[in-house]
Amino acid sequence: AGDIKKAKDAGYFTVKSLMMVPKKHLWAIKGLSEAKVDKMLEAAMKLASFGFITGTEALQRRKSVIKISTGVNGIDTILGGGVETRCITEVYGEYKSGKTQLCHTMAVTTQLPLELGGGFGKVCYIDTEGAFRPDRIQPIAERYGMNASDVLDNIVYARPFTSDMQMDVINQLPALFSQEPFRLVVLDSVTSLFRVDYIGRGELAERQQKLSSMLGRLKKLAEEYNVAVLMTNQVMSDPSGQMFVTDPKKHVGGHIIAHASTVRLMTRKGRAQTRVLKVIQHPSVGEAEAVFQISNEGCLDSEE
Repeated sequence: AGDIKKAKDAGYFTVKSLMMVPKKHLWAIKGLSEAKVDKMLEAAMKLASFGFITGTEALQRRKSVIKISTGVNGIDTILGGGVETRCITEVYGEYKSGKTQLCHTMAVTTQLPLELGGGFGKVCYIDTEGAFRPDRIQPIAERYGMNASDVLDNIVYARPFTSDMQMDVINQLPALFSQEPFRLVVLDSVTSLFRVDYIGRGELAERQQKLSSMLGRLKKLAEEYNVAVLMTNQVMSDPSGQMFVTDPKKHVGGHIIAHASTVRLMTRKGRAQTRVLKVIQHPSVGEAEAVFQISNEGCLDSEE
């Protein structure tokens, strides 16, 4: 029992979480010897079915995945139902293209019952840019006939100011998830603090390693607790300066973010007040686009 408490204090609350980390991380926990770690992992192996399963069993497991509505029917349609739990969804685009508004809308839709396209769970909002506005939540909640104060009570909010703080906040998530049903983690945005803390090519390798470590942690949490991770990302101009490039903007973070994200979406400004969301990468659906608009009630289907 004492050893279990030590593991919990280090952020490992489930059998799955023990199985999802390298042994060296468990050995680093104060008070746990290598022999104790081996014993705990042996017991965990008996409790959790890690190993080969049939395709039919894999299909059954997929049925536990929840698809959460984005608030825009057009986007839900091209995503095959909405943003999925158990994976990371990245939304990137230039400023004012609707990324944060999508996060605000989903902070409300996640709390809807399952039959109405929600996730029937709480939301964790990690705001690295200071763009979260609680007053924006009220009209979105009223659009769905929900009590605004109840909706806000179901959102836990953190505002990290450094990349190290951001990692600390993510390390606190298992303690939250083990107590209450969370269905969505919003990270707006994933790279902004890393861009500030690690400057120039000399620190690029270290930055990418830290990013990779953080994304790996998020991916395991999404799988372990059946949570959707929605992260926004900034873009930068293509430094190669090549002419005839159809879209000269690249997302920040390079291949590390591209490989960590199961679903990748790009937003851009459309005509007048509209925005366009394009599916760049998705394991189940092909490339497609949907037009939406931003109103006081969050993201809506375009009237065009």
